Amino acid sequence: MAQFVLPIQSRVKEGMTFKAEGASSENIKRFKIYRWNPETEDNPRIDTYEVDMDSCGPMVLDALIKIKEEIDPTLAFRRSCREGICGSCAMNIDGTNTLACTKPIAEIKGDVRIYPLPHMEVVKDLIPEMTHFYAQYASIKPWLQTETPAPPDRERLQSKEDRLKLDGLYECILCACCSTSCPSYWWNGDRYLGPATLLQAYRWIADSRDEATGERLDELDDAFKVFRCHTIMNCTRTCPKGLNPGLAIAEIKKQLVLRK
Repeated sequence: MAQFVLPIQSRVKEGMTFKAEGASSENIKRFKIYRWNPETEDNPRIDTYEVDMDSCGPMVLDALIKIKEEIDPTLAFRRSCREGICGSCAMNIDGTNTLACTKPIAEIKGDVRIYPLPHMEVVKDLIPEMTHFYAQYASIKPWLQTETPAPPDRERLQSKEDRLKLDGLYECILCACCSTSCPSYWWNGDRYLGPATLLQAYRWIADSRDEATGERLDELDDAFKVFRCHTIMNCTRTCPKGLNPGLAIAEIKKQLVLRK
């Protein structure tokens, strides 16, 4: 059974401590990592790992890989590109949702505290259940919709000005850092689409080549899907790509209001 992680993990008990065996220096960093294993009853807990930073890469993901390969092979987390592109290694690090592969360890004072993305079911350790998140993304039909036949000898063109309107939208990597930092999504995630999905929705609404703007707005015209956003702006503060989901949501709201 998956576990449901609350935004504040204040009742998690301390687990095991793994010391850095044979460390060649005194440059030791402690990593306190959330553990959840559906096959055991010792849940949840925080295990502590001591890592020799003289033999570790600079990013949090480097430390996680080192822990898994050299200290505790049972530690579970997602990762892929290591370049801030795939979004797989999104987690809560030092109290902020971010990507482990682009978070420098040197920026963190004291122990490094690592949790899964907040308020999502956990499959194991740092791996959140993303099925609902991706289903919401699919619901906004994230592809170009047109009725006009495509030109037979070239791509569908748009002006440079129209192309610039997509900057700050298409770069989203669906890491879910923004949605899982949003209190409105925590409490209404079954109906509120959340910052990541709404940013993607506006990406297609803003695309001059798309011919389904009316239908897209009709689908979003709901008391929960968009208007549960209360402009708290956690989404924009935490986005590891520097995007502004809050602004995209405001633009959707404006279009919904102006067309009435």
